[in-house]
Amino acid sequence: MVPGPSLLAFALASLALIVIPGPSVLFVIGRSLALGRVGGLLSVLGNAIGMLPLVVAVALGIGAIVAQSLVLFTVIKFVGAGYLVYLGIQAIRHRRHTAVTHEATPLRSRWRILSEGFVVGLTNPKSLVFFVAVLPQFVDYRAGGIPLQLFELGAVFLVLALTFDSVWALAAGTARQWFGRSPKRVERLGATGGVLMIGLGGVLAFTGVKH
Repeated sequence: MVPGPSLLAFALASLALIVIPGPSVLFVIGRSLALGRVGGLLSVLGNAIGMLPLVVAVALGIGAIVAQSLVLFTVIKFVGAGYLVYLGIQAIRHRRHTAVTHEATPLRSRWRILSEGFVVGLTNPKSLVFFVAVLPQFVDYRAGGIPLQLFELGAVFLVLALTFDSVWALAAGTARQWFGRSPKRVERLGATGGVLMIGLGGVLAFTGVKH
């Protein structure tokens, strides 16, 4: 178990990072503007679940190998960036459909939204680098059980991210619902969400390997 003071310090550091708008926040806002509150919240949940394997990989020592491998890291980075661009294009293409259906998302579509968020979380290289670089700094090596401590820290980060990203999703989704009185405005919001995701994918693709 991570000592209480170290766990608190890590939670505060994670909170400071999470509340500052970054790639995850932009992704959530983009999805919420394109899909509404339900779609945004499902994207948040999928994104958090997608980061869970990264936490496990770091706890087992695999994450450091991937982060230090130029080829593997670059592949993950471009896969993640390309997928974000794809989701952005889809949001723009289907903006009229989402304007009509509004918040009524079929169960099958909800599973698809969840899985899309999962892929984004899994292929986010910035999360991997953060876990590899930061988690070990808060581990008590004298206490032993290093993999368990790393996983515990990662779980704390995911819970905080899930909580505060959900707030962004609700805020953006509520704004979309407020504008929803006009289908044309909902179309524009959906397109704006798509543009945000495409831009985020571009930034991710052209960001250097070391962060």
